[in-house]
Amino acid sequence: MSSAKKITSATVRDDFNDPNTVIHYARAAHFLGLWKSESILIQRFFTNPDAPLIEAGCGAGRVTMGLHDLGYRNITAFDFAEELVDQARSLVDERAPGANIRVYLADATRLRKAGGFDGAPRFEGALFMFNGLMQIPGRKNRIAALLELRAVCKSGAPLLFTTHDRECGGAGEHILWRMEADRWAEGRQDLCLVEFGDRYFEDETGRTFMHLPTRAEILADLAVTGWRHTFDALRSKVSAESRAVREFSDECRFWSAVAA
Repeated sequence: MSSAKKITSATVRDDFNDPNTVIHYARAAHFLGLWKSESILIQRFFTNPDAPLIEAGCGAGRVTMGLHDLGYRNITAFDFAEELVDQARSLVDERAPGANIRVYLADATRLRKAGGFDGAPRFEGALFMFNGLMQIPGRKNRIAALLELRAVCKSGAPLLFTTHDRECGGAGEHILWRMEADRWAEGRQDLCLVEFGDRYFEDETGRTFMHLPTRAEILADLAVTGWRHTFDALRSKVSAESRAVREFSDECRFWSAVAA
């Protein structure tokens, strides 16, 4: 996909509010649920089921309800796409009426400006699943999101999130990235992209922006935002996944950190 207009958060929000995308994520929330790897790592790093947790980029509520089904009982979730927030709220009302789950409309890069997130840090754990952090255009904006999550979390709070990893693909993928690097060096890249590592594509589920980082990039961003890296591994090293999960999501890298 090519365009002279740079991708912005408004672009991504519009894409997530597209009906095809909403249907895609709503189906996953209703029928797919947590991946096996997600379930394993959530229970490994979030050991207190009563601790107040915050889930960024909750989408249609797939992980939100997965947390509740695992026994977590104090969940605050948010997303910046209005249609997905409506889906998440409906799912909570349907599956867990009366549960201690709150779903807000908020932007991760300006979280404390949203109602309900100001004041002293109160969350004892944070999640940003299914590569949600990497769907924020611009590294400075992803850093802002990490800073905002750190600001609302208590010291020692765990953070769990996923990214792609552009260095872990096969030989063919490495060749494609070398070709892309040449395009950037020569000014021939897709002008809608913000920085090297970005991709913007369209399929039957809608349009998707994604930044594919290196491991060093994520380690650096954690270090400057008050998070201490504790763990990372490719999903395939955590658990074998069902065909449905593999069709829903490509290989990704899990990351865990704690609030310094």
